Amino acid sequence: MKFRVIIMLVIVIVGVVYVWKSFLVSKEIDKPRTIIMIPKTVDRRVEFWQVLNQGVVAAAKEYNAEVTVMGTPAESLVDEQIGLVDEAIALKPKAIILAATDYNRLVPIAEKIIRSGIKLITVDSGLDGDISSSFIATDSYAAGRKAVETMRRNVQGSATFAIVSFVKSSNTQLERESGVRDTLKDDSSVQILDSVYSNGSEERAYELTKKLLNEHAEIRGIFGLNEVSTVGAARALKELDKGGSIKLVGFDSSMNEIGFIEDGILQATIVQKPFNMGYLAVKTALEVMDGKLVKPNIDTGSEVITKDNMYTSENQKLLFPFVEK
Repeated sequence: MKFRVIIMLVIVIVGVVYVWKSFLVSKEIDKPRTIIMIPKTVDRRVEFWQVLNQGVVAAAKEYNAEVTVMGTPAESLVDEQIGLVDEAIALKPKAIILAATDYNRLVPIAEKIIRSGIKLITVDSGLDGDISSSFIATDSYAAGRKAVETMRRNVQGSATFAIVSFVKSSNTQLERESGVRDTLKDDSSVQILDSVYSNGSEERAYELTKKLLNEHAEIRGIFGLNEVSTVGAARALKELDKGGSIKLVGFDSSMNEIGFIEDGILQATIVQKPFNMGYLAVKTALEVMDGKLVKPNIDTGSEVITKDNMYTSENQKLLFPFVEK
């Protein structure tokens, strides 16, 4: 009798343990997979990163992922971003999505991500050696060439051009500037001045552009290679080029840039698709976590927006991504 009671108790205990383990496994399956997103900056004045984050949030919701965003106040704070990546590694997420502020200096800490068993996806700005599982971005070199083609439709013949860029060591900047310079290098009628760098500051871009205009009366066109550089350059042109003789081709989309296009100060802007970047970064990170094969490079594309085409339905979606269509 006692023996049968003991057997029954063992069966009950085994059953309880089995049910409890099954419960824990099911909870683990239901638990959102953890990702840390580290953009170049969390400065809310830079609309590009706000739109990219909108894509991150949409994908996280759709695919039941838990995404935490960690970022520095400015794109120029490379050491601070390295420190943030180190903090992120200590939190042991399943994946880290990184927009590197420096093409070379972020490589050692990125290698530490991989050594820690964490999946690495890069977005917008890559790393030397292509060490991430996938790089999701605009083809910045091709976009730089588009900027030149657009400028030459506005400025024909011999010309001196200036480049107002952002963080010198950013892969995105390097590719865009190379696209501009390589497209113009065989044109003997063109002179390109040394690039100036805003370090992600609109105010600095404004001051540097004013200095360029005061020192080089021969400038006929300016390339602004990101949102803050374009807006800073446009402000300087509005102040110092009353006749509108100097043409400006920029990058990205913001309410300020839209206003400058409407006023004729900005002739065109090369608009990326940051929502797509953020969405695909999360989707791709989850695919890598699941052991799926992914493309090493995903080009999210870009469009040239001018005053003539800015009111089309598709371009309105790019210019006003926060508005429900």
